[in-house]
Amino acid sequence: MARPEKVAEVQAITDRLKTAQSLVLADFSGLSVQQMTNFRVKCRENKVDCRVVKNRLAKIACDNADVTVLKDHLMGPTAIMFGPESQVDPAKIVVEFAKENKAMEIKGGYVDGQYLDADQVKALSKVPSRDELLAKMMACINSPATGLAMALNGVASGLVRCIDAVAQQKAEQAS
Repeated sequence: MARPEKVAEVQAITDRLKTAQSLVLADFSGLSVQQMTNFRVKCRENKVDCRVVKNRLAKIACDNADVTVLKDHLMGPTAIMFGPESQVDPAKIVVEFAKENKAMEIKGGYVDGQYLDADQVKALSKVPSRDELLAKMMACINSPATGLAMALNGVASGLVRCIDAVAQQKAEQAS
């Protein structure tokens, strides 16, 4: 008979698997406690859920969430970073941290029903985040309006300079 705490853990992992937009699997075995604590803090700051899981329980959760492709990659010490709000943030955080801490090894990831190997996770980390893409899109949308305003302002200021020059010529002729 299953113990209640294990049933609860499987349910928690299943819920996270179902709600996450993406996730990254990593081997953390060479990290010190302080490094892992720093990593978890960084994850929390970016709204990424970092869970160290028992592989057996995670495999059951994968079956429950219909994410069976991950089961083959749940071996050894495994931390799963769930991205409930972003497809890119977990990959960015793990890849950046792995650059600084060679002990962390990226096992793979999962986005839109597809398993990603370590190289694909690294490629995903280079994709701009949703906020960056929105900012770029707004700049592109705003650019024609800004250009039009500058052009209209240029015409108006040219007219003012021309009238001022004529006024100065008239003033010089009158004197």
